[in-house]
Amino acid sequence: MSTFIDIHVIQSVPPSNVNRDDTGSPKSAMYGGVRRSRVSSQAWKRAARKSYQRDIDASGLGYRTKQVAELIGQRMAKLDASMDDTTRAQRAGAVLKALGMKLEPKRRKKGGDEEPESPFESSAYLAFFSADQLDKFAKLAIETEKPTRRQARECADSDHGLTVSLFGRMVADDTSLNVDAAVQVAHALSTHAVDTEADYYTAVDDVLEGDKDREDSGAGMIGTIEFNSSTLYRYATINVDQLIENLGAREAAARACAAFVEGFVTSMPTGKQNTFANSTLPEAVVVVVRDDLPINLVGAFETPVTSRGGFLRPSCEAFARYSAEVTDAYDAPAVRTLVLRVSDDAAALDALGERVGLRALIGAVSDAVDDEPSDAS
Repeated sequence: MSTFIDIHVIQSVPPSNVNRDDTGSPKSAMYGGVRRSRVSSQAWKRAARKSYQRDIDASGLGYRTKQVAELIGQRMAKLDASMDDTTRAQRAGAVLKALGMKLEPKRRKKGGDEEPESPFESSAYLAFFSADQLDKFAKLAIETEKPTRRQARECADSDHGLTVSLFGRMVADDTSLNVDAAVQVAHALSTHAVDTEADYYTAVDDVLEGDKDREDSGAGMIGTIEFNSSTLYRYATINVDQLIENLGAREAAARACAAFVEGFVTSMPTGKQNTFANSTLPEAVVVVVRDDLPINLVGAFETPVTSRGGFLRPSCEAFARYSAEVTDAYDAPAVRTLVLRVSDDAAALDALGERVGLRALIGAVSDAVDDEPSDAS
């Protein structure tokens, strides 16, 4: 029997462009036959990572980067200041090559030509490594000029840390280095149909403003920014057993779950924040502890919600109704359901479980992981 923690969030976001496509437009998707606002799972996973990283020990952090060799080199410099950059770059690269990773020179253009940017090479793709693993790589690189595959693998196969354990690691060159993610995050979708709008703006030149002799004394720049506003349904799930396996300890998994839940609930992607100041908190959060399988309840909004003086109340009512219907149809009761809500517009959710505040919610998530028996090995 496996344990899953499902996190359902309903959140209203004012005019904003938190996650844009290659044309600068807010991302969107067709669902239920209408155009919806969308925020990609990648955007919110990064926001959640940045949020919880402020509050946890640095050893639990992970780095998703192509600049792994350079991070190893920085740690080597602290361990042995006598080693020059070129030597550190060669040895850091040797460790990563021993892992089977492909590296390529970092170059920059100058005067139409390319020149080396750094003695440290980049990996051919983004890779996740924990701070502890980078420390081990650095120590190995200092001690051994030509590390073996076994030595490098020993550094990469333990102490995954919170970030790698939650979000996993994929190494294209060697799948044996992969770490299965314990977290899945859905693309956030508006519960209703959304139209994209455009803001025509002007930026005034403070120096030229008021110069009546100039034809261009008004706007120093003009342009447009596309935006939308929406009530979003967000969903993520944590495979508790996978997380325990990745971290190697139930207590560590409990802390990781608590950190992720708080980070996911309270975070906001930073796209165009300075322009729109759209940093809201969710109006409603429903956390469900399950012992069967994770259930994304976006089907509650397949028929788009229509406004009744706002989208929040009908969205919460649709979610509460659909959640009960799924439970009845599939005989899939939850182990425990916790409800955090801000206003009476979300009162329909009270029927689903125990109403709590954020601190109690986080504590209950941690307790559920700490206390629940697991089949993980």
